[in-house]
Amino acid sequence: MLDLMTVRAGLAEHYDLAPSVDLAEATKDIYARMNRVVTPADWAIYAPYVVAINALKKKRGAVILAHNYMTPDIYHGVADFVGDSLQLAIKATEVEEDVIVQCGVHFMAETSKILNPAKTVLMPDMEAGCSLAESITPAGIAQMRAKYPGAPVVTYVNTTADVKAASDICCTSSNAAQIVAAQDSDTVIMTPDQYLAQNVAKQVPGKRIVWWEGSCIVHEQYTAQDLIEFREWNPGTRIIAHPECPPDVVAEADYSGSTSGIISFVEREKPQKAMLVTECSMASNISDALPEVDFVGPCNMCPFMKKITLEKVLYSLHTMTTPVEVDKAVAEKARLAVQRMIDLSKQLGI
Repeated sequence: MLDLMTVRAGLAEHYDLAPSVDLAEATKDIYARMNRVVTPADWAIYAPYVVAINALKKKRGAVILAHNYMTPDIYHGVADFVGDSLQLAIKATEVEEDVIVQCGVHFMAETSKILNPAKTVLMPDMEAGCSLAESITPAGIAQMRAKYPGAPVVTYVNTTADVKAASDICCTSSNAAQIVAAQDSDTVIMTPDQYLAQNVAKQVPGKRIVWWEGSCIVHEQYTAQDLIEFREWNPGTRIIAHPECPPDVVAEADYSGSTSGIISFVEREKPQKAMLVTECSMASNISDALPEVDFVGPCNMCPFMKKITLEKVLYSLHTMTTPVEVDKAVAEKARLAVQRMIDLSKQLGI
């Protein structure tokens, strides 16, 4: 567990991180990407960290990969590449830098390390876990294989390296239906997200899909009644849901897709009002690029994603901590499952 007092004391010896109007002005081009959702006062606080991180990245030969659920100061301020799990997994295989800083949750850092065993992958806070990833173990995979012999195991990337290693192929919310449809078997095991599996089953009726009963603490909280009541309160709003939501929520939405799919939909359709039924930072991160869209609540916040802060990113780069390591034997098997997903996705044109 990070001791924030130690972190702050260590950074104070090397960096002037006091709020700065001058640095805020000097970085106004960066601020312009988020000024609808970040106040000028807050940007004066963030700017010294953003300047320090961007300078230190060059010194360390580092690249920052940030998930769409990161806060705007990270997403727009210091990230070199942003995206959903599939986009970040692919980008991790393409970066030339020797150091990857993963702004997301732990399984994402593991995935980057699996795909780049020779690179240093830093996790700014090792406690940034994932309730969904923690819901399944290799023993659970073995249990499903015993129950459905011969059925391939398609595992969501929101899982640990051990679970990926026990699987046949991975998937993300953006390619799950295509990955499942491409399997030779009539029966396909999906783990660990029961709602993603149920939503995919409606898209791929030709397959018998069975699933592990895991779920995401962010998306499982939404109900179809929430959406019905919201429509009554705010008619005309386009409701866009992530496929980790329960099927009745997805059915009530106007569109369902991965985080990258959600962004593409809003950019393409440009609705007057939009409600994103997913993690809170999604709307914040795309609002400045779409000033014509009024993003309205509600939203749920991921407590794990929010453990990653500018302060922790700077400390991670400064001290080169904490490197993520994956057992070589586990990594080799997990890499096969992830690479199969990437290769099949490219083959299918996803």
